[in-house]
Formats: sequence, C-alpha cells, structure tokens
Amino acid sequence: MKPKEKTADPTNRETKPKEAKAPLTGVKGWLGYRPEIKVLDCTIRDGGLMNDHYFNDDFVRAVYEADLAAGVDYMEIGYKASKKIFRREEHGTWKFCDEDDIRRIVGDSKRPETKISVMADAERTNYKEDILPKKDSVVDMVRIATYIHQIPTALDMIKDAHDKGYETTVNLMAVTVVPDSELGGALETLANSEAGILYVVDSFGNLYSEQIRALVRKFLHYAKPAGKELGIHTHNNMQLAFANTIEAIILGVNYVDASICGLGRGAGNCPMELILSFLHNPKFKLRPILECIQNTVEPLREKVRWGFAIPYMLTGCLNRHPKPAMQFMESDNYKNIVQFYDDVIADQ
Repeated sequence: MKPKEKTADPTNRETKPKEAKAPLTGVKGWLGYRPEIKVLDCTIRDGGLMNDHYFNDDFVRAVYEADLAAGVDYMEIGYKASKKIFRREEHGTWKFCDEDDIRRIVGDSKRPETKISVMADAERTNYKEDILPKKDSVVDMVRIATYIHQIPTALDMIKDAHDKGYETTVNLMAVTVVPDSELGGALETLANSEAGILYVVDSFGNLYSEQIRALVRKFLHYAKPAGKELGIHTHNNMQLAFANTIEAIILGVNYVDASICGLGRGAGNCPMELILSFLHNPKFKLRPILECIQNTVEPLREKVRWGFAIPYMLTGCLNRHPKPAMQFMESDNYKNIVQFYDDVIADQ
C-alpha cells in the first residue's frame, strides 16, 4: 500500500513547525520564573508605622537606590494622610508624602525602572486636594486601603485616582474579621471598580497557608472575570509571611509586597531578600538589597524593635490588631512576655 502523498498547500505558504517550549528545570519547574510577577517594596510605608514615619532623606534614598539596582518594580514611599486629621509636627515626612518631598528623593526626572507608589487610607486622606493629577506628579500608583465599612468612600477614592491617571489598587484590610457572607458582596463591588489590582491582606498576621489558599481562590472568583490582577500583603506575626506569599504566588497572584529585612509594622512583612531569591527572575539582583540591609536597615534595630517577637505572635494567634504588642515592645518591660500573655488573655 502506497503512503499518502502530501497535498499541496492551496495558499502556497510554507508550513512552519511549531517551536517547542523550553522545559522548566528543577523539581516541578521551580527553577523557572513568571516574568509577569511584580514586586512592591513597602519598607518605608509599612516600616514608618514603627517610628511615626521619621525616616531621614538618606535612609529613604538608600532604599530607593537599592530598589533601582535590585530591579524591584515599585517602591511605596509612604502615606497620603490628611493634614486636617494628622498634625504635621507630630509625624514624619512620609506620613504625608508631599510632591516636593518625594522629588527630593527620586529627582524631577525619575528613573523608570522602579515606579513610585503611595498609600491612601479611606476616610483619612484629603484625596481631592492632596493627590495631584498624574501629569503633575512623579507618583505612578495610588493604593487605597479600606476596611469593609469604608468601601463607599474607597470607591470614590479609586475613581478619583484612576481618573487622574494613576495605576490603582485596593487593599481590603482585616479580612479575618469580615463575615464570609459580607466578603463576597464586598469583593464583587471592588472587582467592578476602576481598581486594577485587588489585594489579599493578612492585616493581623493571623492566616495559615490553607486560609490564604481559600481567600485567594475567593478573590480570584470575582477578580478574574473582571480582568483584575491580585496582590498579596502579609505580616510575619507567626513567621508565615514568606510561606503565605509563596502560597499566593502558586495560585496565580502577580503582585507581591515585601520589605527590606522585613521592616514593617510589628512583626514586619515578607522579607524582600527572601522573595527575590525565591522568584528566580534574573532581572532581580540580591546584592543591592543585602548592602541596604547591612548599611542602612539593620543599624535601625538599635532604636526600633520590629520583627518576630512573642507578643506579636500572641496577637496574631488571637486575630487581634498588633497595637497592644507594639506598645508593649516599646516599653522598658518588653521582656516580660508572660505578663503580656496574661494581659491579652484577660482582655479576651
């Protein structure tokens, strides 16, 4: 039996063989990487909660230059807090992030490698006046932080920032105390807003990986049909910030928050040096982050007690805001962890 002859291509075009995809290396492809993943450095913004945002220009500039050299996608330089609510003389520069102050760090001709982000708290930001049109600012992204009862205000803030030309995210805080029956409605509303990215936020450092998994899937259920991306912001109260961030990445989260040496509120955030090492993207460089740790961030420990500590673990386990633990850690009695345990249990 003769083999069938190939029929001529009526379009007279050459048929090109399909290019084989390069196989991922390592067990389950872990040595590959997802180029779409973006990393946001929240060192100055979240870390400012530990020192009332009193970072000097040299400190902030060192973090910015480290992010540039390391290939970090975004640097969150602080809050856009209302001066009608917060007194300027009681807080540092990065509580307010005036345009001139930001330009003093990044320059008028900001380099494009690392974008600048600010956070605006719902009901605590004079956003109509203090957030300039994008054409007049070196800021690229405005992140709206909101509790569930503040969503109507947050929606207006998101629209305002979007209409002014900014990239926008919405960070829904304290989800661990939001009833599941209310969370779905909130996510549906936020997914239909102008926000480009919805963030899963572990505000109290209370979540385990299986809870992160359930939350990310729930967020995706509403975000994906609306064409939104997801982000992840974790706290390290139970030393799970890095593990929970990995869990979110596995499930498809593409925006990842981290801070240098974990500097952030209370127990801190997912450490930048860990997440850059995990991602394997050759655009990320670890050495500039290590230099910043050695020369800039670690010396701050002489004045500021951040990072994992038993009091932060206890508020995390109890699904409580870390403020009592922060106050305790600032006291002269901060080593008396049994007393702190008795106090927080008595308050239950």
